[in-house]
Amino acid sequence: MERVDDGGPAPSALSGAGGLTGALADALAPLAADFSVAVLEPGSGTSGAHGDGSYATASVIKVGILAALLLGAQDEGRRLTAQERSYATVMIERSDNDAATALWQTIGGANGLETALGRLGLTDTHADDRGRWGLTHTTASDQLTLLRAVFLDGSPLSARSQAYPRTLMGRVTAGQTWGISSAADGTGAGTRLKNGWMPRDATGLWVVNSIGEVTANGRPYLIAVLSEGNADREGGVALVEEVARTAVATTAAYGSR
Repeated sequence: MERVDDGGPAPSALSGAGGLTGALADALAPLAADFSVAVLEPGSGTSGAHGDGSYATASVIKVGILAALLLGAQDEGRRLTAQERSYATVMIERSDNDAATALWQTIGGANGLETALGRLGLTDTHADDRGRWGLTHTTASDQLTLLRAVFLDGSPLSARSQAYPRTLMGRVTAGQTWGISSAADGTGAGTRLKNGWMPRDATGLWVVNSIGEVTANGRPYLIAVLSEGNADREGGVALVEEVARTAVATTAAYGSR
């Protein structure tokens, strides 16, 4: 864990027995699933990451699809159409897959997604070569970069464009509010998130992911937790929640030094 003034987690934040990696090892040693996390407390600039693997996004890619749609609308000097807004609402709030597929086509599929996300600073997010948006692969650090583009100043997204996904992520249906929300303590503006989950056909093991913003001790934290190899969805949710709690607590402790 280290304090930085700008940018995502520095390479040295990816390791260190006395920092985030050590805290996670102590908390999660009994668990067999693979996971990665990246976290940033924007106020102090404290950031950290554990793991640098690439993971299937499942439905967390829907935030990226919406960001690409908004960036494209900006380029065209227009607002989203009523139909696009309808699709975006159910895609984020209810995780509707048909709406995601419709907007995937609107943004130009894999090429459109990668181009837009590249403009937002993502370098390790790659669409599936058969166009299956849920099998886009990404890293926790790249998802943190996406969250920075959605939540922080200095983004290629306009203030209006940033506000829209933040609003939708704060209205996710009750059954999908698990995940990074476990790190929130009820202070501040509350949690804004998007989760993703799916079994892998080849193994039956589960991908379970959660990205967004939580507030703890009155401070916002941007956090992305990705995991795969979970025996079931419930176990994956428990893993993601424990990782989120540990990452935010460790970041908070370091940032208060």
